[in-house]
Amino acid sequence: MPPNIQVFFPKESIPALYPNEKVGERVTTYAEKHTSTIPRHIINYHDHIKTTQPKTANYMIPISEAQALVFLAHTVGAKRVLEIGSYVGFSMLVWSHAVGPQGYVTGLEFEPSFVQMAKEAFAANGVQNTELVVGDALETLQNLAPSEPYDIIFIDAQKTGYPSYLATILRLSQPGAATRLLRPGGLIIADNVLRCGFAADDSEDNPWRNYDFGPHRKEYWKSADVQSVKAYNQTILESQRVESWLCPLWDGVNMSRLLD
Repeated sequence: MPPNIQVFFPKESIPALYPNEKVGERVTTYAEKHTSTIPRHIINYHDHIKTTQPKTANYMIPISEAQALVFLAHTVGAKRVLEIGSYVGFSMLVWSHAVGPQGYVTGLEFEPSFVQMAKEAFAANGVQNTELVVGDALETLQNLAPSEPYDIIFIDAQKTGYPSYLATILRLSQPGAATRLLRPGGLIIADNVLRCGFAADDSEDNPWRNYDFGPHRKEYWKSADVQSVKAYNQTILESQRVESWLCPLWDGVNMSRLLD
């Protein structure tokens, strides 16, 4: 180890950070290669979107998170997944693979051009177990009437909508209801719940405060996005209807299990 780098043993429950970005990238790559793979066509689509849609490609989940979601879906035996915020369909391809051809994936997406790209990707890869609903998820979510409840609901849409999405999911998944959105024991998985760590630490210690998020996102740590995910995390914590784990990986993933 170079003499100018000091690495200290981490405190209890605080993860040891890698000494630089290169090591972190190598560790992540190693982890991906030592995790069960996802099909090559899904990885190729991820690479394609990164190349052709550089301004919005960060809307996609990373490959390592996709691997984790597939593992989680297999663990709980998920066959029906609802996704709130589908972008160009990458994560729907992931879920489609996870639930298998006998499963079903519903996606809610606001932007028609993204929906068209997703449908083209599904057709190109022979994917037939998906459905896309176009419109504002704050409205389309309330109008869903699934023939069977979903096993997993994945939230990855506009961050200011997170508290409303959660309230709607819980309201439409009441115990004893003839039809419900999420089954008992089903999972609610919300992505990006830390927002560069701002949800936990918006002080000057957080170097992301110096990042240029663009002219429409000045002082992003004070934004409605950050306040909304904080409200979501707090509501999950206080709810008697779920148990949860907020995973501090990627941009933060809040995983909750419906108890009733």
